[in-house]
Amino acid sequence: MNDSLWGRLSAEGQREVDRLITAGRNVQAILVMRECADGLKPGIHECVDLLDCRFTALRQASGEGEASG
Repeated sequence: MNDSLWGRLSAEGQREVDRLITAGRNVQAILVMRECADGLKPGIHECVDLLDCRFTALRQASGEGEASG
């Protein structure tokens, strides 16, 4: 995961990003990342990388990533 950007978000920012991703609101999740990150504003590519990592982590946590059979 892109720990550098994830770690630059507050706990509240992390929860909001996860909530938006779960709701399928990816553009809004990226906006939150860019607005809430400490330090320099992250680039779009860095945000998309984190979005992808969080989507995968959330899917696995909910059991959707498991193979059926």
